[in-house]
Amino acid sequence: MSSPTKRILLLGAGAVARPCAEYITQRPENVLTVACRTLSSAEALVSGLPNATATVLDVGSEDSEKRAAVEKAIAEHDLVVSLVPYAYHPNVIKAAIKGKTNKAGIVVMNEIGLDPGVDHLYAVKVVDEVHAKGGKVKEFYSFCGGLPAPECAGNPLGYKFSWSPRGNLLVHLNSATYLAGGKEVHIPGKDLMNSAKPYPIVDGLSLIAFPNRSSLPFRETYQIPEAETVMRGSVRYTGFPEYVNALVAIGLLNPDPQPWLKDGLTWAEITQHTTGAAEASEETLINRAKELCQFPDEEESTRIISGLKWIGIFSRDKAEIRYGNLLDTLCARLEPLMKFKEGERDLVILQHKFVVEWADGKTDTITSTLEAYGEPHGHSAMARYVGVPCGIAVQFVLDGFFKAPGIYAPHTKEICDPLREQVEAQGMGLVEKVL
Repeated sequence: MSSPTKRILLLGAGAVARPCAEYITQRPENVLTVACRTLSSAEALVSGLPNATATVLDVGSEDSEKRAAVEKAIAEHDLVVSLVPYAYHPNVIKAAIKGKTNKAGIVVMNEIGLDPGVDHLYAVKVVDEVHAKGGKVKEFYSFCGGLPAPECAGNPLGYKFSWSPRGNLLVHLNSATYLAGGKEVHIPGKDLMNSAKPYPIVDGLSLIAFPNRSSLPFRETYQIPEAETVMRGSVRYTGFPEYVNALVAIGLLNPDPQPWLKDGLTWAEITQHTTGAAEASEETLINRAKELCQFPDEEESTRIISGLKWIGIFSRDKAEIRYGNLLDTLCARLEPLMKFKEGERDLVILQHKFVVEWADGKTDTITSTLEAYGEPHGHSAMARYVGVPCGIAVQFVLDGFFKAPGIYAPHTKEICDPLREQVEAQGMGLVEKVL
């Protein structure tokens, strides 16, 4: 017998959406609609997919007609997938409740991409196994990063965008709190990049790690009250944080609206304004940048200034002013410079490290590691590891895995085990080692 048709609405046609759409449309009973602010983006995403169509919706709009169109579309589908910026998820959930999608009293499944998502599946697994054997997790570290593969990391910053440039840059400005030796440690956003430390995960790669937002809730999430150290964070190639510090010092990562920021300005004029330089000549701007950044030595000064020149912030190029603020205007500059070129590949690194104390007093360090490369001319590793787990979760909801309405996340063995089984069936598991 054929299964009844299920209508799925996927909101967003960004960098990680295609693998999710491919997974969903594997099942012949699934009929997919992809909606985006621009029809061409949605049409490109559904190209070649069975039972898939494109439409236009604007989830972030305050316009009453556009908001009504979103509510109507959600109500007409059995399930909605939100791959739009996280700030818009509440809008989607409210519309889903109003339209009773996926049913009266809805299931909301959160945190099922890469981080958060796949990371939960393996953290919960190891913690459960350690506890089942009478052990205690005394220290827990988890670091994740989306990077260009080493051979594709040739620009001065050693970095490219495999997901939202804006979200990507903001990660480097968040304040962070973690637990170390039983004590809370708080790092203000302005000092975050200075806290980055060398952190070897993959042989041959020079990586640094820094904490991300608050790690404190994860002692409860992962049910490790015995843990004295809990830290989650991000990894980058060595040498990257200093560029973020320089852009902060120069004032270009400010997300607040600037009344003076108008069309027609050159980058040199913008940098003159943010730094208070006497004039907009390259020499004057570079000298002012050196004053603000206070580089530790001439070698570092040369390295960072050459990178800033490559970005073009001292140039006479006209700036594309975006949303009237400096952060988004810088994103408009960086997007073409730091995008992956055709045939290049990305690298996703994720590692959990558990320091475990057993009942006999012996200690072990257990690692759970993902090192995944994108496919040249195919999907990026980031798109695959965000999109496919999301698609798997979609199918779980459609198949009635969640018996009661409510907000779910993969924080328990009952949810994580079957999800992880399906992730591994796609050849996407982590490798565990006892050191």
